Amino acid sequence: MTRRVSLPGAAELFRSTSAVSPSRPEPAPVSLSDQPVGTGRRKHDAKITVYLSDEELLALEHARLALRAAHGLAVDRGRVVREAIAAVLADLADNGADSELVRRLRGGPGR
Repeated sequence: MTRRVSLPGAAELFRSTSAVSPSRPEPAPVSLSDQPVGTGRRKHDAKITVYLSDEELLALEHARLALRAAHGLAVDRGRVVREAIAAVLADLADNGADSELVRRLRGGPGR
């Protein structure tokens, strides 16, 4: 007689527990002509990892604290980053080759 316990398999562990699984809405195609906006404080489905230097992280934290102290905006670092990304993408859409992002990536003035 074995004392081995019978465990459920992966199919049983990861089966759907709801009668109807909600399908995700198909994301709308994104074009540079659309004006990007930060999404604010809500649940986000996608995640990226960005590595920052100690100086960049400290500058981001200083910006967050300045927004709170000088402007009364209590936001987290993620919100600051999402808004910054939206601003950079809007500038790229509006100005193309003359955008701040293109200048910085090329290593020209403005960097």
